[in-house]
Amino acid sequence: MAAAAAFRQWWRLQPQARILSTFSPAGNAAAYAVAARARSTKRAPRDDRQTRRKAMPPRTEKMTVDQDWPSVYPVAAPFKPSVVPLPIRMGYPIKRGVPPAKEGNLELLKIPNFLHLTPVAIKKHCNALKDFCTEWPAALDSDEKCEKHFPIEIDTADYVSSGPSIRNPKARVVTLRVKLSSLNLDDHAKKKLIKLVGNRYCKTTDILTIKTDRCPLKRQNYDYAMYLLTVLYHESWKTEEWEKNRTEADMNEYVWKNSSSEKSVLETLRRIRAAEKEGGVTREELLGAPEVKEYQKCVVSLKNDGENEVTLFQYRESVKRLLNLT
Repeated sequence: MAAAAAFRQWWRLQPQARILSTFSPAGNAAAYAVAARARSTKRAPRDDRQTRRKAMPPRTEKMTVDQDWPSVYPVAAPFKPSVVPLPIRMGYPIKRGVPPAKEGNLELLKIPNFLHLTPVAIKKHCNALKDFCTEWPAALDSDEKCEKHFPIEIDTADYVSSGPSIRNPKARVVTLRVKLSSLNLDDHAKKKLIKLVGNRYCKTTDILTIKTDRCPLKRQNYDYAMYLLTVLYHESWKTEEWEKNRTEADMNEYVWKNSSSEKSVLETLRRIRAAEKEGGVTREELLGAPEVKEYQKCVVSLKNDGENEVTLFQYRESVKRLLNLT
């Protein structure tokens, strides 16, 4: 007993003992009790712990043959190898082998998929939308009738590409097409609109094409295209003060009505009728004659298309028929 008491006194005199006694939980009975209870807790067998850590089998092994696929992929989602019961492979073959399998394959995660748009899913979607749709009008049974009642045609495009985002910047582009003959335009408004749009109008097909891609969204570009068409239509109907003072030389194209050629033809024909003593012929009858209409067509073509062998030959022949020189 004396030796034990002496050892304790000697230990207290050591500096290490004071440091240990400061941080040691020897004086904390509650901490010792918690540690004792933790050590006394019974551990689960090693076999049970390994069973809990074992991964569950994939869902594909539990699927039946008549699985409701729209319930598996109801909406667009990344590729899930544990859900798709198909031996899909994708990627670069390693050592002249086969492409990597679907498990842990990043290439299959990069691209969009259409697993949610199977024929069965599309049929279900169509059946769900039938209640909100109306029947196709029976009167619109041809393309000509559809074009007559719905003259504006809108073209858009969606893209599927491999990239960090499923959105392609080209998908925002909207193209609007409409025939000028389907718009309520007079001669002045039509010519002014053609002058405003420039090369966007095709004279051969009579189609005006407006392409918009300035806005970031497709809907915004669609609204902008409709706005441009509306502004062009209303601006074409306006007549400025300087337009009223234009002469025949200021016209963009030659106009036969009230032109100097029309007046010259009427004057010449009246003199011929007067020499032949055929009076009582009105202005409308003279202009409605076949040879006058042919002469009118040749003059307009010569003025607008320019002089060439074809237009000059047609003009010469029309003058001969007009003056009865053939």
